[in-house]
Amino acid sequence: MPGVSRSKCPLGWDPAAAGSRAGDGMACNSNDRRQWRKQEVAVGTAASRMRVLLNARSIRWVPQPELVSEEKAPGTQAPPHQCMTSTLLFRDKLSFGGTQRMQTYTTQMDAARKGIITPEMEIVAKKEYRTTEEIRQWVAEGKVAIPANKHHTCLNPEGVGSMLRTKINVNLGVSRDCKDYNIEMQKVMSAVNMGAEAIMDLSSHGNTQPFRQKLTHECPVMIGTVPVYDSVIHYQRDLATLTAQDFIDVVRLHAEDGVDFVTLHCGITRKTIEQIRKHKRKMNIVSRGGSLVFAWMSMTGNENPFYEHFDEICEICAEHDVTISLGDACRPGCLADATDVCQIEELVRLGELTKRAWAHNVQVMVEGPGHVPLNQVAANMEVQKSICMGAPFYVLGPLVTDIAPGYDHITAAIGGAVAAASGAAFLCYVTPAEHLALPNVEDVKQGIVASKIAAHAADIAKGIPHARDIDDKMGDARRVLDWDAQFACALDPETAKAIRDARLPEDDHSDTCSMCGKFCAVRSMNKALAGEYIDIL
Repeated sequence: MPGVSRSKCPLGWDPAAAGSRAGDGMACNSNDRRQWRKQEVAVGTAASRMRVLLNARSIRWVPQPELVSEEKAPGTQAPPHQCMTSTLLFRDKLSFGGTQRMQTYTTQMDAARKGIITPEMEIVAKKEYRTTEEIRQWVAEGKVAIPANKHHTCLNPEGVGSMLRTKINVNLGVSRDCKDYNIEMQKVMSAVNMGAEAIMDLSSHGNTQPFRQKLTHECPVMIGTVPVYDSVIHYQRDLATLTAQDFIDVVRLHAEDGVDFVTLHCGITRKTIEQIRKHKRKMNIVSRGGSLVFAWMSMTGNENPFYEHFDEICEICAEHDVTISLGDACRPGCLADATDVCQIEELVRLGELTKRAWAHNVQVMVEGPGHVPLNQVAANMEVQKSICMGAPFYVLGPLVTDIAPGYDHITAAIGGAVAAASGAAFLCYVTPAEHLALPNVEDVKQGIVASKIAAHAADIAKGIPHARDIDDKMGDARRVLDWDAQFACALDPETAKAIRDARLPEDDHSDTCSMCGKFCAVRSMNKALAGEYIDIL
């Protein structure tokens, strides 16, 4: 594809060009390969457990040794990537229209408002069983966002909106205490292969650009970041010494790197400082990005740079077609702070910023709570839809109780199901490690499964086209005790099969499970309706 540097190694870098893996980071050896298997997929059939690749090839990633060296100097340019665009059906279409796009429209919203059906809209329409005109109209109105940075040429685009399938995001990234990018790549592989539609790189240590570029050059799901995290480590300077222009330049850097959406904490201002002090929230601000902006304003005496220079940021996002995810710095960190003055006042400001972004033809998602009592979840969704004019709502959880560390993926799934059924479009997963530690690979899996269950349950409740198809197939398979068919319908086939195989029933009733055996209701009914003798003992 024009403009994309290619190397000899399918997973990223040519070792010869990259130099020593230990020193230059993220080089891969020539034996590392993506494993592709051609698979005809009926769109929507397995929407509850796997991303649909539209008759393209499913991606199975293989771990690589030494993806990133933490010793790599900040600011060092990463070696070129290879984007495997020719192997994905949808990207063949997108590359064909690339030149035309630059001449006729800048962003998905700009195209939609001009009456143009983009290749991304066509793909989303097929995945969602909607017409292209429906998708175009919703994008034009801001009710659906298709985050698709023009530099992310390996993207399999998704639509985010309450009238579409609920999407889930997986947070990952290194920290000062957990620096292994190889583990983060394992998380990426797990997320993609288990059906997550988005990954946010929240890395807060070391040289983050090689990993970020690797994601945007090779990963087919939407990629998001929080530029304020990267500002301190990019410049290697104390927070108080950074200028407003420093923050804006990092937003530009992420846009140029191909990030599809950026979380920007634009909604808190110097007025918020006084509100926090006056209202004395139990948990103050628990948003990491929000706390950094709050701290910067407190130390410098200046206004929030993301708010003060919002129009300039919109121009950057319009140039690269980056979707703005308006971060909720004042999201409640405990039930006591839910739906309070600070949260709602910020939401009102986010509604105003949504209009300003739309005026630049920049797509917007609005982020939401947080910790919220179950009886307030639906109301929070309605308030957001009203204040933010139907812009897609992206929620963390919500967590419906504060007392379940180690099980917060469950508390978030409960809140997420209610939120999505009430209008949320995008769920940020929560893992068992929430509030405790950086999640490991198993934590990531558990978080994805819980979020996928919540999203799928909500889609059924909302009547999303074909959302229940896979459940009906599972019912058919269970009625005839077809175990292979049941596993094929399962959200996590490997776990389901492993549990059954570890506790198989005896041979004379092997079609049942070891809980009921010959007492199996399905077995008895099948025999009774067939006129057969029913043996129990």
